[in-house]
Amino acid sequence: MDLTKGVPVSIHLKTEVNQNDEWEEFLFDVKGQVIKMGETLYIRYKEEQEDNSEPVSVTMKIFPDGAIQLVRTGEMRTRLKFVYGQKFETSYKTPYGTIFFSTYTKDLHFSLTDQPTAGKITIAYDLSMPDQKIGSYHLLLEFSA
Repeated sequence: MDLTKGVPVSIHLKTEVNQNDEWEEFLFDVKGQVIKMGETLYIRYKEEQEDNSEPVSVTMKIFPDGAIQLVRTGEMRTRLKFVYGQKFETSYKTPYGTIFFSTYTKDLHFSLTDQPTAGKITIAYDLSMPDQKIGSYHLLLEFSA
């Protein structure tokens, strides 16, 4: 398939969150799109909110060097960058102001197949504020045309 024109995909997203020794799991099955622009692959979808507010637009950018960036836009905007073994500072824009925090990527894998178009992303990371660890996260995103 020609990814430069965009390919509709089914997306299964599982996020596990460990905060204060308590685990939570979030599952989403949504429709999305995979598109390739230059050497960068984009996965786009809308995440419905439990409180019936506006859906959040999510874009995952997979760069040729293996870095992955997760951008969530809606009432609140977040941009997270993941590179194995690296820490990145970022911010979270809320209606009440901007919160600063960092991610440290403990594990990162991406695979892509062509016939049919399908892929899998796994990211394990710690999220911290300047003076404390917020939690550990494990994200699994699978998509297929």
